[in-house]
Amino acid sequence: MSTLTPLISEIKANLETVLKLRNTKKKKEDDSYVSEGDLLLDKICMDYINKTYSSVQIITEETYSAGEVDLDAFEFTAVVDPIDGTENFVSGLMEWGVGVCIYKRSEFHEALIALPELNHYILSDDLPKEKFESRIYGISSSLTKEDLLNLEPGFEYRIIGCCMYNMFNVVTGRYKMFQNPKGARCWDILPGLNMAHKLGLDVTVNNKKYNGEFLQPAEKYRFKISN
Repeated sequence: MSTLTPLISEIKANLETVLKLRNTKKKKEDDSYVSEGDLLLDKICMDYINKTYSSVQIITEETYSAGEVDLDAFEFTAVVDPIDGTENFVSGLMEWGVGVCIYKRSEFHEALIALPELNHYILSDDLPKEKFESRIYGISSSLTKEDLLNLEPGFEYRIIGCCMYNMFNVVTGRYKMFQNPKGARCWDILPGLNMAHKLGLDVTVNNKKYNGEFLQPAEKYRFKISN
């Protein structure tokens, strides 16, 4: 059993309370929203990780300030996105997710992608063996009108606004491809990148082949995952 399996039960047990916090949104400095639901899930994930790993540092979207992460400072490093797709969450959409990625020193250890309101949970230790065969290409909601007009014709495109949801789709074959040519932070993408890499999908970050390495949180990363 994955070390992160009990965290799924923790998320499920608190989902009703989280959903009641949809109308608590506040704007952050970057004009994105944060809600009390984000902060509650942030605490749930942090409490579980601190209880489970004796030597761990935790980087979350809601607590990270600045600076480079030293992977040798602790035995484990956890990267957490408590609610990816907060705009969806506070708008009443079900396509939002929780992402957790654990490194042991500089080596990938395990990851979780949770889509609580859709009741979908996948662990890097228990990835799906059967996959859909899709022709849909998922693209980031950060694209501008000009970016959209420059998309290659001839494909079915989808914009959902939640990286965890999109990662879940490409890892399970529901998307043929998912990409973000603008750039995302490590908490948005590390769980999905590592699951895709483990499955042998074609994964590139900043136009280079991705091999499971840790991505520093201060930067943004362009990526593409293809089945």
